[in-house]
Amino acid sequence: MSAVLDAVGRRRSHSKVTAQAPTHEELLPLVSIAARVADHGALRPWRLIEVRGDARLRLGEALVEAAGLTGTEAAKLAAKPLRAELLIAIVVSRRESDSVAAWEQDAVAAGVGHMLSLLLTDQGWGVMWRTGPLTRSEPVRRVQRLRESEELLGWLYVGGVPIDCRPGVRQTINPSDYLSEL
Repeated sequence: MSAVLDAVGRRRSHSKVTAQAPTHEELLPLVSIAARVADHGALRPWRLIEVRGDARLRLGEALVEAAGLTGTEAAKLAAKPLRAELLIAIVVSRRESDSVAAWEQDAVAAGVGHMLSLLLTDQGWGVMWRTGPLTRSEPVRRVQRLRESEELLGWLYVGGVPIDCRPGVRQTINPSDYLSEL
């Protein structure tokens, strides 16, 4: 089996990670490689935002504001971005184009996010792509400083893989159920 097939086959979501996280400098070559996804028109309609430290607290506050919660429920929601030391926001940053539809640009941004999650996993990091009903709320848009042409696709929660980790089990599929001929 090739190294690529092996790496992809080992990918699992890690809902719990340790406090270790890759540095900005460690992320740069991975982002460069993730940028190799198919990109019709070479528009690069995406960007990534590192969310670390107190920025995670501000994101939690934005989630609470968007949900309109108070008390214990607000505190639980505000703590969600603290589950990892590093969150990477995946943003589709649509470009004006006569030949590349918005959905294609969304697909490119999602491809970059998925590719980055595979690369991080291959480097030994635990990763989970998280979204939710508040992902595209106005308070979250504001705290992430999104432009009018941008939409948040979610966050990669990144950290070390716990020693006692039991990552989620992905059921195998029958590929014939999903691959057909015309």
